[in-house]
Parts: sequence; structure tokens; C-alpha cells
Amino acid sequence: MGDVSDYDFSTGDAGASHSTPSEAGQIRVGGYMMIKEHPCKVSHVSTSKTGKHGSAKCNFTAIDIFTGKKYEDIIPSTATTNIPIVKRCEYSLVDITDDDFCSLMTEEGNVREDIKLPTYPDGFGREIKLAFETGKPLMVTVVSACGTDQITAFKEEAPPK
Repeated sequence: MGDVSDYDFSTGDAGASHSTPSEAGQIRVGGYMMIKEHPCKVSHVSTSKTGKHGSAKCNFTAIDIFTGKKYEDIIPSTATTNIPIVKRCEYSLVDITDDDFCSLMTEEGNVREDIKLPTYPDGFGREIKLAFETGKPLMVTVVSACGTDQITAFKEEAPPK
């Protein structure tokens, strides 16, 4: 039998789920939910009343957070649905390679080189590249959900004080 010191427990992400369960009736506009296995931000919710054929239903309209595609779903308000775990991180943009991969640095100095320039919305990746080529330091916001990371925003980095 192995000793506890033989194992690395420094991270808690060993096969952790990308979503958590929640009752459909608890989801509000501006919240997140999974529709057809896509992480989406809810833009409209309407609830029908209980009828003689069952429980109240929630009609959701939501936008995919990575592609901007609109999805709709109708779920009984007491049914369980999945809520994606969405994280936002800010990085300094250090470099952009010829094949559009970005070198990103955290405040602690850790470097990531596995994120490509975004393809959605059209021209956004080109806009980031042009801003980077001016020589000004840029900060990018990376949204992570369901195993996907994508740059969703950028701004000029404030000079250090």
C-alpha cells in the first residue's frame, strides 16, 4: 500500500465535471446553462403555468459563449439541468506566433502558449493582432468553460505605477 506522500493532491481537478446540476426554474437571465452540450448565457426566460397535462415549463433562449450561436430549449421547471463552470482570467499578451497562437503571461509570471486568436466574432482576432503590432502592452480576457479556452476581450494594459 502506498504512502500518502506518494500522491500529488496539489490540484483538485482530477476528472472534475465541467458543469453542475441545477433546477431549471432557478436559472435567470444573465446566468449560464448548458443547451445541447454548449455553454450558453441566458438571454430570455419565459415560464408557462401549470396545466392539466403536467408541470410548468421554462422556455430558455441563450447564446453560446464561444460562437455567439442562439439556442432554445424547453425544460420542466422542476427538472434538473446543467450549469457550466465558467472562469475568466486576465493575461498579458506577450507574443503572437505566425500560426496565430498567443503567448500569455499571468501576473505571477506563468506562461501559456496553447490559446489561438479567436475566430468569433469575425475580424476580432485580426483586431487583436493589429493592436498588438502597434507595440502597446495588451491585456486579454480568457473565458474557460467545458474544456475550451477562448480570448473574449482585450484592452490596453495600464502602465505600472
